[in-house]
Amino acid sequence: MITSTTKSHSKLTYRVAVGCFYFLQGISFASWGSRIPTIQQQMGLSEAELGGVLLALPVGLLLSLPVAGWAIAKVGSRSVLIFSGILYSTTLVAIGYSESVVQLVMALFVFGFAGNLMNISVNTQGVGVEDLYQKSIMASFHGMWSLAGFTGAAIGTLMIGEGVRPFHHFLLIMFLSYVAIAVASRFVLRTDVNTDTDKPIFVMPDKSLIDLGIICFFAMICEGAMFDWSGVYFKKVIGAEGAWIGAGYTAFMCTMAGTRFVADFFTRRFGMQRILQVSGLLTASGLLIAVLLPHLYTAIVGFLFVGAGVSAVVPLIYSAAGKSKVMSPGVALAAVSTIGFFGFLIGPPLIGFIAGATSLRISFTVIAVMGLAVALVATKSKSIA
Repeated sequence: MITSTTKSHSKLTYRVAVGCFYFLQGISFASWGSRIPTIQQQMGLSEAELGGVLLALPVGLLLSLPVAGWAIAKVGSRSVLIFSGILYSTTLVAIGYSESVVQLVMALFVFGFAGNLMNISVNTQGVGVEDLYQKSIMASFHGMWSLAGFTGAAIGTLMIGEGVRPFHHFLLIMFLSYVAIAVASRFVLRTDVNTDTDKPIFVMPDKSLIDLGIICFFAMICEGAMFDWSGVYFKKVIGAEGAWIGAGYTAFMCTMAGTRFVADFFTRRFGMQRILQVSGLLTASGLLIAVLLPHLYTAIVGFLFVGAGVSAVVPLIYSAAGKSKVMSPGVALAAVSTIGFFGFLIGPPLIGFIAGATSLRISFTVIAVMGLAVALVATKSKSIA
């Protein structure tokens, strides 16, 4: 439990402040994502060259995983969150300023590194606020991240329409982030929940954390597939044209964001295990609808199901990991994130390899099996209640 000295502000104040950091992380990431085509054009990069450059971001993210847990255990999530929040938005500007491929690669590496520091520290804060409420609220925090994604994409579209260079676009986001961090940082938790100096920083995860990591792994395979391949699926399999090519991705994002704001209510009512079971089944059934009925409207319905299915899994897993009895919250979150992150990396290329050998419909069927695996592992794991 968090000590009484920490509770100098109301629970709602802490919740709003921490939610603000989730939003800041989401809008920085979405701002970068919205300007990738512009940066590719400015740099004169081919598709293959862009793919190689983009690898710098996940490499930075991967290398930060052990550092994040260690740093949070040593100095606390508040310090890491403020530092990484400033670094994340500042590096966004460095991306926009990059004039060579080398500069861009270096900036993306730091962007990935800072982004994951912020991810682990803000989720540690989320676990702490959840402890104050003594009920599930983690999904609503992740809903703020999704809402920021829509906001960032909308701002990016406006900037592109007005011909604003990425550098000036990102300067605006950095300035707004600095102001928000200066205000919100005064109201985040100063002491992490479950803090225990006797808990080791470097230790093998126990079976409960491994189970959580496996569920996260399967869920993030599905998420990664949706982010990278939904448009391709609608174009090549569904035969969508024009704006309808993005209809599947939009449907997925809408239900993923919307469901996160109600998932906590259902988790409190039915329990984490039941929600994970339903989530896995929704993901699998949605993908199978899109595979078995490859028509525009049925595929949109299927992708709506997938968005609802994946929405609550990662927030619930992070919430459970933060309550680990053998690790401090930051270290436990980093451990589970490490396992899940490989799913996010493996998902998109897995679809490509299977599609190349067979077809996109077969590859999406395999991803549906991954969704089903979420429900199966949640059912079999004795540590998930």
